[in-house]
Amino acid sequence: MGLPLVNQLKALHHTKPISLHVPGHKNMTIGNLNQLDFTMDMTEITGLDDLHHPEDVLLESMETIHKHPNYDAFYLVNGTTSGILSVIQSYKDETGRYGVVRNAHKSVFHAVDLTQQPCHLFEMTMSNETKQYIGPRLETLHHQLNETKLAILTYPNYYGECVNIANAVQTLHAHDVPVLVDEAHGAHFDLEGFPHSAMQAGADYVVQSYHKTLPALTMGSVIFIHKEAPVRERVIKYLSYFQTSSPSYLVMSSLELAHQFYNNYKSAEFFNKRQQLINALSSKQFKVVEVDDPLKLIIQCDGYQGFELQEQFESLQIYTELADEYQVLFVLPLWHDNDNYPFELLLERIKQLKIQERAPLDEQRIIYNTESSKYYPGDINDVKEIDIDQAENEILATHIVPYPPGIPLMFKGEKISNSMVKLLHNWHNQNLKIEGLYGHKIKIKDDSK
Repeated sequence: MGLPLVNQLKALHHTKPISLHVPGHKNMTIGNLNQLDFTMDMTEITGLDDLHHPEDVLLESMETIHKHPNYDAFYLVNGTTSGILSVIQSYKDETGRYGVVRNAHKSVFHAVDLTQQPCHLFEMTMSNETKQYIGPRLETLHHQLNETKLAILTYPNYYGECVNIANAVQTLHAHDVPVLVDEAHGAHFDLEGFPHSAMQAGADYVVQSYHKTLPALTMGSVIFIHKEAPVRERVIKYLSYFQTSSPSYLVMSSLELAHQFYNNYKSAEFFNKRQQLINALSSKQFKVVEVDDPLKLIIQCDGYQGFELQEQFESLQIYTELADEYQVLFVLPLWHDNDNYPFELLLERIKQLKIQERAPLDEQRIIYNTESSKYYPGDINDVKEIDIDQAENEILATHIVPYPPGIPLMFKGEKISNSMVKLLHNWHNQNLKIEGLYGHKIKIKDDSK
């Protein structure tokens, strides 16, 4: 019997890959995870408490995850997804509808689907730099909150761009709307030189993927619940529903170590190396876009699509977080004194990149939908598969989700526009990993049944 996954990971490791992607430990070169040992992979024996009824060491451990005096922290061993599912499910029996940003992770829409409750998509703003959604249009947000029982915001967006979260939370609270903030990519926020967490704005629930930007094991996340949050006890109850009954003590221990790292972190070394990296990239004719979150860098180059740039980096075993038509995304390490990150090797490999001078590409920008609209929360059971060439004006039966980042850009229940067809063609031609796109076909609602 073969070991395809083990062998593939070993083969990749043998090439000395350089991580500019999640998780935050960057192939175990950042942080203190060397304090973990596989012999610590244990279960709820005497003395190790119970995550679903913490009274002893796990309760004490979670109390050390302190970022703001108004919030309590709870471990998530099934990732940020489990926290999102728990909060949204907790509002199922409340009167009204959910309000969601269009750049919400697919787990948000899965959670809404489970409730089968009405949902409204907020009007959005777009970034001129990355051509991605940033957040809800704040100027019109207050007009879109009629009967909203819970608002779900993404902060920052996947590319490190930040909506004015204080303004957004203030507007929502002024209309008595509680707020869940998916802060998956902001576990390092509030460190010196980085943006503020949504906790500083008073959001009711803030979920952080510690594993994405801090040195924790994959799946390790934390939900911070405001001490005065509505339906607080109900959310805590659902955390046990949406998490495994066999939580990993290695993952939980890594959260403890990651938070210790966070508490002791000094940013000077990070910003020093970040500037050296920017200088090295600029010397190779890359355009480096610096966004709100310094941990993210957007790399662009005249005449190149992001996919081509990603191939260039990967040819030298430099692995980026993602690529799209316009750019690649770096998620930087939180460099620190005595880390083991191969920084000099990274600079050396960047020098080897062979970037040709090209004329800028003709920009064929396909505008994403930024308008407010209804979201269809139910299942579409009668479906058929058709070629995307015949899809215009049909009703989409499944989400269309580029992965990464796992954010639906077309929603089930939406009427397919000509612009959407062009975008589907573009993704197909680029051979991208798109959930809901099956070769040259998609699934639509079958009205003949």
